[in-house]
Amino acid sequence: MSAKVYEAINEQVNNELAASHSYLAMSGVCEELNFPGAAHWFRVQSEEERGHALRLFDFIHARNHGVTLRAIPFEGAQGATLLDVFRASLAQEERVSAQIDALYDVAMQQKEFAAVVELQWFVTEQVEEEKSARDIIARLEMAGTDTRALLEIDRELGARAGGGSSTGEAGEAS
Repeated sequence: MSAKVYEAINEQVNNELAASHSYLAMSGVCEELNFPGAAHWFRVQSEEERGHALRLFDFIHARNHGVTLRAIPFEGAQGATLLDVFRASLAQEERVSAQIDALYDVAMQQKEFAAVVELQWFVTEQVEEEKSARDIIARLEMAGTDTRALLEIDRELGARAGGGSSTGEAGEAS
């Protein structure tokens, strides 16, 4: 694996861990807003992002390289409403999509085809991640300040299955 691709994938391991940390903070905000279902949803999302990091971590090791972990920067999660938190989530997913696209581009330029194949899963996953956030935002916008509707959405978010593979296998729920 070229040094350029190795460095880019190693950086993405760290980016995925930062996203996991951010989602855990969003879970805390939802707890403070008294939306336990959304808190659960974000906790599962945090686990999923960690799984994405581990998938890349394992790929680097399979290619006979080491991983360098860095400190996780933290900006803090904020939100006055559940809608605010999900908008922040979508913005984060859009940033991750841009990171994955740039990483894919580097792998293609370097003709690192094993990396390209591995990264294709992430490209597809990001489409699903953004769609999921947009769908929830649309429902929250429709609900507005209707307490019953918000509680129903929260209940549905709380039903999200958690866990799954810690390596981000393709069969995981988004």
